[in-house]
Amino acid sequence: MTSVQRTVTKGPDTGTGDGAGTEPSVPAVRRRRSILVGIAYTWLAVIVLAAVCADVLPLAPYDRPVGLPRQTPSLHSLDLLLGTDQLGRSLLSRCVYGARVSLLVGAGAGLIGSAVGTVLGMVGGYLRGRTDSVIRLIADAMLAFPPLILLLALAAVLTPSVPTILIGLTLLVVPAFVRLARANTLSWASREFITAARTMGASRRRILAREILPNLLPSLGAYLPVVMAALIVAEGSLSFLGMGIPPPSPSWGGMISDGKDSVGDYPHLVFVPTAFIFLTVFALNQAGDHLRHRFDRGLHD
Repeated sequence: MTSVQRTVTKGPDTGTGDGAGTEPSVPAVRRRRSILVGIAYTWLAVIVLAAVCADVLPLAPYDRPVGLPRQTPSLHSLDLLLGTDQLGRSLLSRCVYGARVSLLVGAGAGLIGSAVGTVLGMVGGYLRGRTDSVIRLIADAMLAFPPLILLLALAAVLTPSVPTILIGLTLLVVPAFVRLARANTLSWASREFITAARTMGASRRRILAREILPNLLPSLGAYLPVVMAALIVAEGSLSFLGMGIPPPSPSWGGMISDGKDSVGDYPHLVFVPTAFIFLTVFALNQAGDHLRHRFDRGLHD
């Protein structure tokens, strides 16, 4: 009697002692971290910290000469690291103090405009009817008005200052957030949990504040850095045209305007503040894209 040997290949154990199967374990997907996004966040942290702590940094006052006029960048001292302007003032010091104006205007106008626009957009998108028609009409009229002409008109009527620029830039931000908040509100208002809350007797204010607003914040918050970047460019444009912050207070756009006549012989007078604007705007756009891909539920849905 011949014995036949059978070879059995055993696979991975997918069952338990009682014969019940278990689901296979799937490793978590690792998200790639972009070096560019890390650099962007680092630059934003550095420029914000420098602007906040400008008074305690070892920098010369932004309105006092520290060397010869139009001196090229030098490593002999911190104040001369980026050179001097046409009056011998430190470009590094003026760029750091100028960051206060740009960041204050960008963040302030962005936050105020987003808050007002979000409230109006939510009310119009949820109530609809005549209320929605009036809000849409106002937003469309504000979008149709040329932004630069509006800013120049405000600067001509009012005294050029930080509050004046904040008012003008806030008016530019509101209609964009009205449209974004209204579109998202229309989408979320038709969901089942909103219908359930309405059936249970929840008030309109509670539905807007407790149910709809938390779902709008991720997408609106991801859009905010991009808006702030555009506001910084708008403030720089006003200062370049002489309608921004009056001297001797520094601003990046004003520094570009002061050095434009000498750009052929002394390019650093224009390139240094331009580099600060470019890096800050680029970093804000990178941060906005990163936040949008991470927190915007519309993309994941």
